[in-house]
Amino acid sequence: MSQTSDRAGQLPALDDLLAEIGKTFEVAFEPLVVDDLSFDVLSIRNMQAYLDGMLARKAIRDPLKDLPLWAKVWPASFVLGRYLRRFDPQGKSLLELGAGCGTLSLVAAHYGFSRIVCSDIVPQALRFAQANVLRNALEKIITVTSVDVTRPGRDPRFAEGFDMIAASEILYLDELHRPLLKFIERHLAPGGKAVFATDLARAKPHFGKLAAKTFHVDERRIGLTSRDQEGKEQRRAYSILVVERA
Repeated sequence: MSQTSDRAGQLPALDDLLAEIGKTFEVAFEPLVVDDLSFDVLSIRNMQAYLDGMLARKAIRDPLKDLPLWAKVWPASFVLGRYLRRFDPQGKSLLELGAGCGTLSLVAAHYGFSRIVCSDIVPQALRFAQANVLRNALEKIITVTSVDVTRPGRDPRFAEGFDMIAASEILYLDELHRPLLKFIERHLAPGGKAVFATDLARAKPHFGKLAAKTFHVDERRIGLTSRDQEGKEQRRAYSILVVERA
């Protein structure tokens, strides 16, 4: 396992976590700059070797579920993070679903949310997210935990509900749409909103139509210009769905 230089005062818990992650992946923290914010985000260095191993074991049966998509830093997380600023986040609570490595939660913490729950159902994703939270000294704001939206009933851990529920690139599995909407209905605080960001190339119009049967739904589209590894300019469009009780 490779690692960039440690920050002063790095928590022992982070060292233990990196040791556990290092049993499977070769990792390093890499700088990530979003607007005027800067983070360290854990990156997999041996991804190709890991994927080759999965192919050799015939472990990829459903690419959407089996591949480590949670390890990717998705641009939609930045688009959504910026958009959340429109809802006056100071002092509010946020639940991030399908967080992967937790990039959106990192951004949201710096935009003023006072309590953030960063969640996923993949154990390795939760380890990476926890490592990122510790590395960036945000453990007093962000709690990392497993949340399964398909479970029936209200999660007793979240009795007060959340002012905001947010997720980026989570709508690709059609079978999650109905349980996700039921989860939102049970866990939004009064006056709360759920916001989803999806690359327009992967947009799921069915989800918005289904949500509109129960909620008020507003859709916006936002363009993002970035550069690829070769320095070529790329422009992509994103769908932002805002869901709130009608």
